[in-house]
Amino acid sequence: MASPGGADMNVSHVEKAKKKKPAARYWQETKDNEKDESKAEGKPEQREEQQTQKAKKIKRDEQPKDGKKVISGKSDPFPGAAPVPKNKLKKFKRKDKIQKPRQQHYKLKHIITHSEKASEMAQKQAARFDLLLPEDAGFLEGDEDEDTCMISQEDIADAVDITSGAKYFNLKLSQFGPYRLDYSRTGRHLLLGGRRGHVACVDWQSKQLMCELNVMESVNDVKWLHTEHMFAVAQKKWLYIYDSNGIELHCIRKFNDILRMQFLPYHFLLATASATGFLQYLDVSVGKEVAAICTKTGRLDVMCQNPHNAVIHLGHPNGTVTLWSPNQKEALVKMLCHQGGVRSVAVDKTGTYMITSGMDKKMKVFDIRAFKPLRSYFLPAGASCLSVSQRGLLSAAAGDIVQVYRDVWNTPVTKPYMAHRVQGSVWGLHFCPFEDVLGVGHGEGFTSMLIPGAGEPNFDGLDANPYRSAKQRQEWEVKALLEKIQPELITLDPTELGQVDRTTFEQRHRDRVEALGFDPLDKEKFVPKYKKKGRSSAGGVERRKKQVAHEDQRDVIRKTVEDRTKMEEQRKRMEEKKAALSGKRSALDRFKK
Repeated sequence: MASPGGADMNVSHVEKAKKKKPAARYWQETKDNEKDESKAEGKPEQREEQQTQKAKKIKRDEQPKDGKKVISGKSDPFPGAAPVPKNKLKKFKRKDKIQKPRQQHYKLKHIITHSEKASEMAQKQAARFDLLLPEDAGFLEGDEDEDTCMISQEDIADAVDITSGAKYFNLKLSQFGPYRLDYSRTGRHLLLGGRRGHVACVDWQSKQLMCELNVMESVNDVKWLHTEHMFAVAQKKWLYIYDSNGIELHCIRKFNDILRMQFLPYHFLLATASATGFLQYLDVSVGKEVAAICTKTGRLDVMCQNPHNAVIHLGHPNGTVTLWSPNQKEALVKMLCHQGGVRSVAVDKTGTYMITSGMDKKMKVFDIRAFKPLRSYFLPAGASCLSVSQRGLLSAAAGDIVQVYRDVWNTPVTKPYMAHRVQGSVWGLHFCPFEDVLGVGHGEGFTSMLIPGAGEPNFDGLDANPYRSAKQRQEWEVKALLEKIQPELITLDPTELGQVDRTTFEQRHRDRVEALGFDPLDKEKFVPKYKKKGRSSAGGVERRKKQVAHEDQRDVIRKTVEDRTKMEEQRKRMEEKKAALSGKRSALDRFKK
């Protein structure tokens, strides 16, 4: 009895593949359509999806083929990114384009191209984001026929809001004055140092005292270090380092008789000027002396730094100003600025202008790029202290009067922008960073003045953030130590660091040619001939290159070896002659005992 489906088992799979399906009939097509309609009716989600796909296809077909986007059925009138104004791009320009090398230096060419693209992108982004900076600097403007220098500090404090008005205050410290002062880089903390030994650090915005001590000897200068948790005090004998709790951390006896100090934040260097005429640099990250330079100009009590290139400016009693770097024992530049001694020096934030005041009662403005004077002003009493704000305002102290000038290097100034009289003679001036505040240290204590338009309204949160937390400060400190600039890179023109010193390279090449006896760069590179049967492997090609490369050196070595053997033979002959002569008996040998 045959099993069901036996006939199918006898048919091979090849025969099954050869069989064709019969043509579909009209009644079968209607049945299939009915099935599709029933499926579509049973699932409304599929029906909606089909409709959306059709709509997308229609929209895609309607779009123009010239690349313009379509919004609400119309082409975009402003395609692509918004253009950046040229003046904004010029403001954030970093550097000029570097001349690309020849084709053979393809790796260097690729690196230069990549860095230029990254620089251009950063420039465009900075120009675009400049619109998002909310703050803007403003200046004090008087009414008709009213000079702004006649407006008192009390009137300004009454007119502004409570928070800004609280920034004008006086500290009566007549017992230990006069006072030197220094603000931290964030502008939040104030350091005071009295001539008679009083040292205090204050969070001046909240009026909270951090520490206060009396060092029991005279204090010449005070300076914050890289954070508000460490500061340096130049005392009568030596240099001392304290923390924000008033605990003495270090006593550095190599630095004696210090008169003035400047801290270089990106190099972690504390520069000191002493009464013995020495300019010394201390690396506060490792606690070592980097350089000690004898200036041979006598007592150094006038000092400032150029924030642009970290060069130290020193004023001298003979009317000269010298510029110093820790890399050289001699002055980089020596300028004759005044007929009498120099009393004070200040440099603006961009490192373009230098302002000096001297015993000849003149205040001069110099262009450091050309080392030429731009303006000269006569002050009846002369200026004993100078300070430049972040926005370019200049403060000058003459006796007990503090005057603030605006835009002194572009246009001739006939009257001050603001003026204020303090109770004692001024001993220290300093603008507070990111605030419209000028700190004045005098014989009767300390005065905080309101100077509209002095501070930079927009700060860099990754560099100096006035509102940073303790965790952010710790992270910034670690990052700053990793990115510390070495003192060897301090030069007058920082842009030279990215250029090739061709003269030095040529001199080194000449020395190398003289030492080797041949020019290694004169010949073209040897390209080995291609050999078959596996003899042109990578290792074999390199071996043949080395053999050819050392042929010239072999000739030089062979010649030097021959010369040495000749000299050795001559020396042996001379020794043999001497021995032969010494072996003969002379007529005087009979007198020897």
